[in-house]
Amino acid sequence: MINNQISHIIAGELTVKPEQVLAAIQLLDDGSTVPFIARYRKEVTGGLDDTQLRTLDSRLSYLRELEDRKQTILKSIEEQGKLTPELNQKITNTLSKTELEDLYLPYKPKRRTRGQIAIEAGLEPLADDLWQRPDLKPEAEAEKYIDSEKGVADTKSALDGARYILMERFAEDAALLAKVRHYLWNNAHLVSQVITGKEEEGAKFRDYFAQSELISKVPSHRALAMFRGRNEGFLQLSLNADPQFEEAPKESYCEQIITEHLGVRFNDQPADKWRKAVINWTWRIKILMHMETELMTTLRERAEEEAINVFAANLHDMLMAAPAGMKVTMGMDPGLRTGVKIAVVDATGKLVATETIYPHTGQADKAAMMVAALCIKYQVELVAIGNGTASRETERFYLDVQKKYPEVKGQKVIVSEAGASVYSASELAAQEFPDLDVSIRGAVSIARRLQDPLAELVKIDPKSIGVGQYQHDVSQTQLAKKLDAVVEDGVNAVGVNLNTASMMLLARIAGLNKVIAQNIVDWRNENGKFADRKQLLKVPRLGPKAFEQCAGFLRIMEGTNPLDASAVHPEAYPVVERILAKNHKSLKDILGDSNYLKSLKAVDYVDDHFGVPTVTDIIKELDKPGRDPRPEFKTAQFADNIETMEDLKIGMIMEGAVTNVTNFGAFVDIGVHQDGLVHISALSNKFVDDPRTIVKTGDIVKVKVIEVDIPRKRIALSMRLDDTTSTKVDNKSVNVSSNSKHRPATAATNSAMGNAFAAAFKKNK
Repeated sequence: MINNQISHIIAGELTVKPEQVLAAIQLLDDGSTVPFIARYRKEVTGGLDDTQLRTLDSRLSYLRELEDRKQTILKSIEEQGKLTPELNQKITNTLSKTELEDLYLPYKPKRRTRGQIAIEAGLEPLADDLWQRPDLKPEAEAEKYIDSEKGVADTKSALDGARYILMERFAEDAALLAKVRHYLWNNAHLVSQVITGKEEEGAKFRDYFAQSELISKVPSHRALAMFRGRNEGFLQLSLNADPQFEEAPKESYCEQIITEHLGVRFNDQPADKWRKAVINWTWRIKILMHMETELMTTLRERAEEEAINVFAANLHDMLMAAPAGMKVTMGMDPGLRTGVKIAVVDATGKLVATETIYPHTGQADKAAMMVAALCIKYQVELVAIGNGTASRETERFYLDVQKKYPEVKGQKVIVSEAGASVYSASELAAQEFPDLDVSIRGAVSIARRLQDPLAELVKIDPKSIGVGQYQHDVSQTQLAKKLDAVVEDGVNAVGVNLNTASMMLLARIAGLNKVIAQNIVDWRNENGKFADRKQLLKVPRLGPKAFEQCAGFLRIMEGTNPLDASAVHPEAYPVVERILAKNHKSLKDILGDSNYLKSLKAVDYVDDHFGVPTVTDIIKELDKPGRDPRPEFKTAQFADNIETMEDLKIGMIMEGAVTNVTNFGAFVDIGVHQDGLVHISALSNKFVDDPRTIVKTGDIVKVKVIEVDIPRKRIALSMRLDDTTSTKVDNKSVNVSSNSKHRPATAATNSAMGNAFAAAFKKNK
């Protein structure tokens, strides 16, 4: 019953049929994974994709938690003997945890408040009388309730007590709270101010020393920056409920909302002044404080959610970056004084040689000879150079090696080092290379991530890869859950080679975990390569359910059954056999024969278990067995002799690689050890709402240098190559025309504004 209700709610949100959602819920409850459902249960769910299923799974958890909370609250109120049919219906029908807690507020067990103490002192009749009969004189009525034994010493104590009773009652009115909340979210401003005396120490937050903007419109990155400033003790945040006034008004508009909600009319009656004070107290003492805390929490949660989504999107793009291929690769982890660490891996990723050279400390000739010897001996095809300190110097050194030794043919590629040091010091790296120096392990990681980024990056905690926006300021639980889902979807979209995949890569396959993945590796080590997918059932703890979930994503190259190298699930092999039998063909005849396969009609091969969507997928897979969804490998060509910020000139057009995409723009590596920022306003000639619609992490782009601020290590770039540029002269921006006749020269200004965001982001990165 509950699942039916939830399925209707989620179906409305996803704009799909309730039957589709209910089917997906049942599959998830039965232990199926999102990648498996999205790929192999299209008939059951009506074709829900992995994005829809992730949203469904998240909403399912929320709504089930909500339902559990409803039952707890209903039981609590019922035990108090206060559950009315109307309240029951309101609680049952709400779809918001906030609204649910508002409804529960009057019945929630709490510490003794001033209002409760006043009720115990017998002041509730006084409160009701004065509120309902404004013609009464407050002082005269209050005298009737003076009782020193009950703690009511005088009329002031009596009137204050009555005021507390009403104030707390009104502040627990769910309908009133909803009205005030709606008004504040749409009209109030979040105000950020520097704490007096912290101006110099908190200079990095100077953009927020006197900031005020509509709370509902505060961008994620700005909100998180302000919350960080508050947490570090430099900023003070508050809510301005009446930003339309330059100074705080005597009466807030929210007091008018309260007055109208309570149906109060003031006609200069004796109790009106006291009643106005009740409303004023209700707003300033109870509701304002409550709403300020709640709305800032809402803002933070939304900002965190957006930041997590930015991180997830960037991680997805990095994981799904084009692999250079399984070729013999030399990894070079650059360094100046400490030397350049070298690792050579073969076409399977196996480490075959290591070395440390010192080309930047007067030993260039010796280093060149050692590199050339390694390249020639192992026939190195690719050279991966880390993009950290001494990267460009090491790149130039390798080019000199190629000039001196023409036999050295390996193509050089600058590779992101993000997370390599984390892997190097990890337990996994220690197990894989127990006798290898930590620094050399980093070179191995750099080499392998060029061969296959996905296979190598899964070994690193996603939070350490460095493509996030304020990732340390968000919920680490939610972040980990989201990133794990991204990694899982990426790995399963590509599939893995069962006979070469690492334990960490196997552990990300649907239906598997680290224990089963290690068991697969152990079985492989003891028995040799898998020849057939069915052999997986011989692996300890890998039962029929796990086999069902994982088999389609595991590839066996050159096995006994060619279908084992494809994404066709073993359960669907009978469909292929039916296709072959009906057309009098062998599997060898049709594999890769695009023209013939296009002539087949999926509807001719459906049965009770496999419908048109699955048969269509099978035919596509027979055309390109085990196809890789990742793009073709490309690499940025950095400008020669441009190695540091000092080498940059305003107006230069350069090629670079996008290293990160945020809500306010994209960071691009142009080979000078400092990423430049393309502000959102400089990404395109058209209005851009979301930078990811223009660029993604890993993209190769052309950019123009429009501002260089060496003291602050800021580089402003533009992808609008005819943009106006600017440079810093005596700390002032000077515009330099660049044939921008048809558009106002605003990109440089906007890029400079974006530097404030870059400063906070750079620290976080």
